[in-house]
Amino acid sequence: MKKPERPPYPFSPKTVHLMNNEQLIHSLHQIDQEYPYWESFKHKITSYENLKSYKPAELWETMTLFRKYQFIGGIKFTSLKYSLTNKISHQLHKFDLDLGGSIQSDVIIPDEHKERYFISSIMEEAIASSQLEGAVTTRRLAKEMLRTNRKPKNHSEKMILNNYLTIKKVVDQKNQKLTPEFIKEIQAIVTKGTLEKPENEGEFRESNDVKVVDGITGEVFYDPPAFDEVEKLIKDLCDFINKKEDDPFIHPIIKGIILHFMIGYIHPFVDGNGRTARALYYWYLVRKGYWIVEYLSISRIILKSPAQYSRAYLYTEYDENDLTYFIDYNLKCMSQALEEFKKYVKRKIKEKKEAFELMKSEDVNERQAQILNIFHNEPDKVLTIKEVENLFSVVYQTARTDLMDLETKKYLKSKTSGKKLIFYKA
Repeated sequence: MKKPERPPYPFSPKTVHLMNNEQLIHSLHQIDQEYPYWESFKHKITSYENLKSYKPAELWETMTLFRKYQFIGGIKFTSLKYSLTNKISHQLHKFDLDLGGSIQSDVIIPDEHKERYFISSIMEEAIASSQLEGAVTTRRLAKEMLRTNRKPKNHSEKMILNNYLTIKKVVDQKNQKLTPEFIKEIQAIVTKGTLEKPENEGEFRESNDVKVVDGITGEVFYDPPAFDEVEKLIKDLCDFINKKEDDPFIHPIIKGIILHFMIGYIHPFVDGNGRTARALYYWYLVRKGYWIVEYLSISRIILKSPAQYSRAYLYTEYDENDLTYFIDYNLKCMSQALEEFKKYVKRKIKEKKEAFELMKSEDVNERQAQILNIFHNEPDKVLTIKEVENLFSVVYQTARTDLMDLETKKYLKSKTSGKKLIFYKA
């Protein structure tokens, strides 16, 4: 990834008079609807005839001046600030309706499928969050490992299993306060068995050797705070997150995004900072009542644009700690994750209807009908008893009975593969 160009600073007094140019200000406000960073801003102004006679730097300075009037501070232990743009306010309102209460009636999660959807979601989140940090595997192989409880075979699979266990942990601990010990515990689960030095599991770093660098060129993108500042920064972060009332008020989703950002900014560990940050972000949203986040895979969306994720961090640091860029990116990812989940639920409801149609004409139960649907959609698919147990959240004996009955009725065949009994379409 190319290192972003830093915006022009400091300000020049000569640009203040441009604030009185109404036509110019109107054009800059239009451009600022998307809250562009300096590099994008330079390209956008070329589309406006009335701006072509000005230098990009003086237009940027002018726009930044009226951004300053909108900034919200109040994050006592940092110099972070952000703007509640119209776009961000609209998205937060939408999320309050969709993520915290009942989502639209056509995508309500049926009670009998909540456990299945939850397991599927955290599998997706565990896989994507690990792939963001370099895990190399396919979703199919990773899901097969998790569904069958197979031991991980390599470093990548260990990362994925650790992430899976971490997400289950943070959901179970949603009423827990944020403490340095809890943050260490999460990082210890995330990194278990994957570090060169196991003694770094669950411990803050004790040197300044940790830097954020380009994986190809080795160029340093970001130098985190000195290791001897970590303890205090983490304590201040915990106090901020645990505070029940903020003055001025900070929306819970924004507060979760601040937590996400600050773990990356402080970089308290030798490794696992990104996975720990995303897990704690997930934990905080669930803790604040956004229950449907348990069913979203936000990291899967981030995985589609990892460079944008990195740039959102850097834009904030390079533009005088303006967190608006990072907030905007995270809200966009949440929005996409929610839309993907709605599509997923609709698809599953459709499959359930098809299964009921099959039940009318065949002597099978609902689970068996859904198993047959899986084989209908994926003719080369193979399933084990353990996979069906995890897929439908039933006990081993129930999964075995369903599959053996389908074999007896000639819908499926089975054979042994190693020590496992696998079932496939007859």
